[in-house]
Amino acid sequence: MDAFVDRHAELDELNRLLRQEQAQFLAVYGRRRVGKTRLLLHWAERSGYPYLYWVARRETPDACRQSLARALYAWLYPGLESPEPPRFASWETLLREVATRLGERAADGPVILIFDEFPYAVESDPSLPSHLQAAWDHFFKGQRITLALSGSHIGMMVDLMEYDAPLHGRFTAQFPVDSLPFSALRTFFPSYAAAERVAAFATLGGIPAYLERFAPGLSLEENIRGHLLRRTGMFRSEPAVLISDLVRETRIYEAILRTVAVGAHTPAEIACQTGLLPNNLPPYLKRLQELRLLERRVPATIPLDQAQSTTRSRYRLRDAYLRFYFRFIEPHQQIIELGNVETLWRRIAGQFNAFVGATAFEDLCREWLLQRSLSGELPFTPEVVGSHWSANEQVDVLAINWRQRSILLGECKWIQEPLPRAVLTDLVEKTPAVTPGPDWQVYYALFSRSGFAPAARQAAEDYGALLVDLERLDADLA
Repeated sequence: MDAFVDRHAELDELNRLLRQEQAQFLAVYGRRRVGKTRLLLHWAERSGYPYLYWVARRETPDACRQSLARALYAWLYPGLESPEPPRFASWETLLREVATRLGERAADGPVILIFDEFPYAVESDPSLPSHLQAAWDHFFKGQRITLALSGSHIGMMVDLMEYDAPLHGRFTAQFPVDSLPFSALRTFFPSYAAAERVAAFATLGGIPAYLERFAPGLSLEENIRGHLLRRTGMFRSEPAVLISDLVRETRIYEAILRTVAVGAHTPAEIACQTGLLPNNLPPYLKRLQELRLLERRVPATIPLDQAQSTTRSRYRLRDAYLRFYFRFIEPHQQIIELGNVETLWRRIAGQFNAFVGATAFEDLCREWLLQRSLSGELPFTPEVVGSHWSANEQVDVLAINWRQRSILLGECKWIQEPLPRAVLTDLVEKTPAVTPGPDWQVYYALFSRSGFAPAARQAAEDYGALLVDLERLDADLA
């Protein structure tokens, strides 16, 4: 599938920056296969302005410079089949040449310069950021040039923006590229029912390159069996390649991700399962959050001023495919090596619905609640949308406004039968243990894959509860 999908918000922001009179220096980063290159080229091609694109490779500094010089001269002289530039002995002279040539075009309007996979060039020559900083200060920033540095090695891209890094303070925008939203899966799988698209989202997330590999004419089960449970193919080695792209020392980071994926969510649990000393764990957790692989969650009922310091935090993988891989693929490598797809699929199938409900469906329910709050369709405007947990109670979806003393409790059920009345009455019974105080206004919501039993609908009327089935959720998130 070659069509460009979604990315409306990203394109709007890139175009807004391009319209500025001043030079722009963008840091564009995101995990591999998320579509950074396609986004930047789609934007540049449709901007109507001239653009120069260069992708770095792992090669010697001299070869790296000549690669950029060839891209520049091919852009300057499109009529020549293979224009051969002069050799540039330093980054200073080459970057001055790039700025001068682009500046000639910038007299008539903005010019776009894209350095793709920039971390590879930095690996080749660690002094490059210092040379680029000097070039930006002296040659680029006085002209209508938009320079975008893009890279999949998020660790190195984040390092470029650190306080002691040469390029610190030069970037005019940081541009993380996340996976596509759930609504984009309609384009990839137009014949899938909503439930199958939610299950696909739980398996692959919104990574365009993954979604493109699944055949829209096959069922999700057929795609999983054909692509994920085989010895060959990109999906088998993808986690190791992805993690090595993000960090230099992968062993400890991979152990943490694996441990979180299989059920260790608190710092104490993670330290115990990985064998790390508790005092040594925080830097790794912080780095994985910076790399957008882990997210730290706290109960939504924790007061806002205590959210950063609370010890009730839990960690969760942000990447859907890594969650699926560490849960279902990695523990069964031997079965995959033997080619026993049937046995492995039976093991996965018995746990798959619970996995989908606890990951993608709950996330989508919280997203639905957040979107409804932003559009003013809830009885109050939440300050926080999340979930709640304690030693005795668990609430899948919770929205709260501390100033208005309003709270909404929600339950999500990914089951194939209509929700019974007991789901709502059980939720109501949790209210005293979850609500911060006695004088709060309490609301309720139920989210169901398969609708609601008549008794549940009657109870919802009695309690004024929102009922959201999959059809409505799917339509509202479109």
